[in-house]
Amino acid sequence: METYRKQASAEAIASEAAGLRWLADAGGAAVAELVDVGDTWLETRLMRPGTPSRDDAADFGRRLAATHAAGAGWWGAAPPGADASAQRLAELPAPMARAPRYGSFGEFLADARLAPYLRAAGALDDGERRVVGRAVDRIADGVHDSPQPALVRLSGHEAARIHGDLWGGNVVWERVAGGTVGTLIDPAAHGGHAESDLAELHVFGSPHLDATMAGYDEVSPLADGWRERVGVHQLHMLLVHVVLFGRSYVGRAVDIARKL
Repeated sequence: METYRKQASAEAIASEAAGLRWLADAGGAAVAELVDVGDTWLETRLMRPGTPSRDDAADFGRRLAATHAAGAGWWGAAPPGADASAQRLAELPAPMARAPRYGSFGEFLADARLAPYLRAAGALDDGERRVVGRAVDRIADGVHDSPQPALVRLSGHEAARIHGDLWGGNVVWERVAGGTVGTLIDPAAHGGHAESDLAELHVFGSPHLDATMAGYDEVSPLADGWRERVGVHQLHMLLVHVVLFGRSYVGRAVDIARKL
């Protein structure tokens, strides 16, 4: 078997390996097959890239809905067996909750996914920081909270089982017999809102994204107004990019914050 080896810090490797296992256990979207793990490396089965059709993209949406519906124990829950305090996203700290502590999605998003990166975003000037800070406060107050998609609600889980860093590059379209399968890689998996994964796919785009959204909504209808909430769920990823790459992402992040 041909494999792909990835090297990173011990914390990042442990986070990713736990996330891959947890997402695979959901039995929904395909997940990179974990072959072996060391302290600072992991190996996954090498995939053959393919070109997805609209049907392939729609099927990915349906499968992702099933992953989300597998649920999580609480907002900010880490994968089973993972150290909640040592989770990583692109080598940045991504702390999670060891036990239930957040009463709403907005409270979780603001405290655990926005405020830490706002504090670390040195590229923001004082005025920009105030704009983003006001948006974070409104999110914390629950102004933008919404129901989970239908399958998550039916599962009885408050929090969905999400990938947590689902930009288009973290979906590998693998060529297999009978088609091309959207396969999840590089997760920052946790208990969150299903709309976060879907909104993050829109940050940089994904092949036939409209078909993916239609496939998802077909089996797990999204709550009314989801399009207006896309920015809520993109702000975390954009702040992470401000921390990592500086001012090239500031304009987009601040524009979304102003709208919120």
